[in-house]
Amino acid sequence: MYYSKIKKMQKKILALLFLVAITFTAAAQDDLLNELNGSSKNDTQFESPAFKAMKIGNLQSTKIAAKGDFYLIVSHRFGSLKKGFDNFFGLDEANTKIQLLYSFWDNVQLSMSRESWNKTYASALKVGLVKQSNNFPVNMVLYGTATINSALKKTNFPLLQFGDRMSYVGQLLVSKRFSNNFSFEIAPSYIRENLQDLNLTGAANHNQFAMAFGGRYKLSKRMSLNAEYSYNFNRDKNSIFADPYTIGVDIETGGHIFQLLFTNAQSTNEVGFLSNATKNDIFFGFNIVRVF
Repeated sequence: MYYSKIKKMQKKILALLFLVAITFTAAAQDDLLNELNGSSKNDTQFESPAFKAMKIGNLQSTKIAAKGDFYLIVSHRFGSLKKGFDNFFGLDEANTKIQLLYSFWDNVQLSMSRESWNKTYASALKVGLVKQSNNFPVNMVLYGTATINSALKKTNFPLLQFGDRMSYVGQLLVSKRFSNNFSFEIAPSYIRENLQDLNLTGAANHNQFAMAFGGRYKLSKRMSLNAEYSYNFNRDKNSIFADPYTIGVDIETGGHIFQLLFTNAQSTNEVGFLSNATKNDIFFGFNIVRVF
C-alpha cells in the first residue's frame, strides 16, 4: 500500500514538471530500467506514438524509426510570400533538403542530409529513453545534430578554419499523448554556433538556450493540424532574427506522410530555424516522408 502511494505521488510530480517545462526527477531512470529489464512486461501498456511523423513541422517529434526501417525525407521551403508576384509568392525561390535516415537498433536512429540553405551538410542521432505508458506519463527522447556550413568562403573570412563551419544542437524531446486527438511536446534546446556575423546577431552569443513547444490535433483519420513555437533566451535585442514558429497539416497516405506548412524560417535544420528565423517573412513549404 505504501509503495502504491509513492508511485501515485511520483506520477503527479512528473506530470507537473512536464507541464511547467522544468527538469525531471530521478524516478524516470528507475522506470526506464524496469522497462528495459522487462520486470513489468505483463503489466505495462504503451500508448500509441504521440506523433505520426519525425517532425511536427520544423521541430523534431518524439517519433523514432523502427529497427530496420529506412526513410527518405524531402523538405522544401519556397521563398518569402511577401514579395508577391515578384517571385510568384515564393515559388521562384526554394530551399531543398534531402535526408536519409535509418535505424540500426531499437530506439536509435541515425541520419545524414544536405540542405540548400548555406549548402549545409548535417548528421543527427536520435535516441529513445522511455515511452509513455500506464507506468510513465510521457515519452522522452534525446536528439543531437552537427552541421557543416559549406557556403562560407575564405575570401570573406580570411582566417576561416574548418571548425568555424560547425554548429551543433542538443535537445531533450518530451511529449505526451493526452487523448486520441491531442498530443503536446516540449523541447529544451542547446544551440552552439562557432561562427556568427555580429552585423546580423547584434552581439556574440555562440551558446544559446531555447525552449520549444509543439502540438498536434487530429482532425480526421488521416489528417492533423500541427503548430510549434520556440523561444530563444539569448537573442540580442539588435539581432535581425526572431523566434521561429510553424503551423501546418499532416496528411497520411499509406507509406507517405505529406506535411504542408507555413513558417518564418526557411532553413529546416535545427541550427537554421532555431537561430535564424526571420521577423517579417513567411515561407510556404512541405515535408514528404517515405518509409521503405
